[in-house]
Amino acid sequence: MPAAPLWCVTHGAVAVDGERLATPAQAQTWGLGRVAALEFPRTWGGLVDLPPAGELDARAAARLCAALAGAGGLAGEDQVAVRATAVFGRRLVHASTGGTTPARAWRPSGTVLVTGGTGALGGHVARWLAGAGARRLVLTSRRGAAAPGAAELVAELAALGTEATVVACDVADRDAVAALVAGCAGRDEPITTVMHTAGIADLAALPELTVDGMATVAAGKVAGALHLDALLDRDALDAVVYFSSIAAVWGVGDHGAYAAANAHLDALAEQQRADGVPAHSIAWGRGPAAA
Repeated sequence: MPAAPLWCVTHGAVAVDGERLATPAQAQTWGLGRVAALEFPRTWGGLVDLPPAGELDARAAARLCAALAGAGGLAGEDQVAVRATAVFGRRLVHASTGGTTPARAWRPSGTVLVTGGTGALGGHVARWLAGAGARRLVLTSRRGAAAPGAAELVAELAALGTEATVVACDVADRDAVAALVAGCAGRDEPITTVMHTAGIADLAALPELTVDGMATVAAGKVAGALHLDALLDRDALDAVVYFSSIAAVWGVGDHGAYAAANAHLDALAEQQRADGVPAHSIAWGRGPAAA
């Protein structure tokens, strides 16, 4: 086992100082690294994001060396972004509430797509949407109407005044997503809101992870989000909400693949917001244990 700490270097995986996040895919390294920091605390060094191509001059290179060595006031900093102007450290802070202005109630309009819509999480979201006034829902899952409880969920939503349609669609399959989007548009029911809850959590310690396992976890989470982003009309969207995880924020043991996939979602939402898309990524955690 090497004694030197392992540092992972990315380019454009994070954004600082008003930048547009350039490469959301590389944020997977940051999600994976936060889990590595927990599973291998003695040999893990940290994460460094480099400046855009052409800006890694001698001064930025010196800052990179200082970050790796923990010099120049950077001791203990294990998640940093090196830029031409400075080295930025990652921090979690309370979000601004924007003063005392009350939050505006949101009412979903048009057709709301819920991926993983027949699962436990998707069902909760569908009921919440119905309670918020959604008139039309499209619930997707791999098994569609054959999924356990699908018919009962549709009936329950109908009693709440919401029309729900269950569609068999693997969101990791671009052709299937394209057919879904085209079908909604063909019925004059274009998708205006996305609730992306689909995902697989294949838990394993980092030494046990395989490429196939990583790909399986990323497929529903990341591929589905990318297909929807490419195929939907961005200008027609009222909201895009990705269901992420705290595993991507500060790491959770045995969640390496899951943290990586959700970190990609977080970065994708950040990039989309910079491009004017009303996208959000919500990092969910476990609720309080039952008494």
